Amino acid sequence: MKSDRTVPDTRVFRYKLDFYYQQALLYLTTLVLYAGVRGSFNIERLPSLDSDPILYIIILFVLISIIVLVLNKLRDRKLIVAGDKIVFHHKYRDREIPFSVIEWLYIGRERSVQTAGRSQVILLKIKDRRRLFRIRIGRYEREMDLIAEMQRIGELVPKAARPSFGVRVSKLS
Repeated sequence: MKSDRTVPDTRVFRYKLDFYYQQALLYLTTLVLYAGVRGSFNIERLPSLDSDPILYIIILFVLISIIVLVLNKLRDRKLIVAGDKIVFHHKYRDREIPFSVIEWLYIGRERSVQTAGRSQVILLKIKDRRRLFRIRIGRYEREMDLIAEMQRIGELVPKAARPSFGVRVSKLS
């Protein structure tokens, strides 16, 4: 059983669920408006409200968005920055990355993706692992604090030049 006690210098950044709340609310509002408008008019060419396929499609979207919201809420994703490691936490697993195994760190922009209006990304290259860890800043709460923490970590580990994907990156230290 894991303890909830944390080290004093531990910083916890929760995964944002704003998008999922907005999506569920938008689909629910669409359902209410469509059913209200459609129910108040009686047009003989259109099918009755209880056999309207558009209504069923909107209901399907509402259900899917609510299910996705609940599943993401249950996952309880967090990024924890402790004194000597980074922990990717979710309900079923914690993935710890000690600073000593970080080969290089890159803090920069990702042109192809914008999350919550920001395009900053942090790439971590781990020794003995081919794939990079990618942390998109805009997906976590308190973005400026997270950037400051990653810059602090960047002082402890080697930095990399802008990685060009598909090509090996050399350390600049």
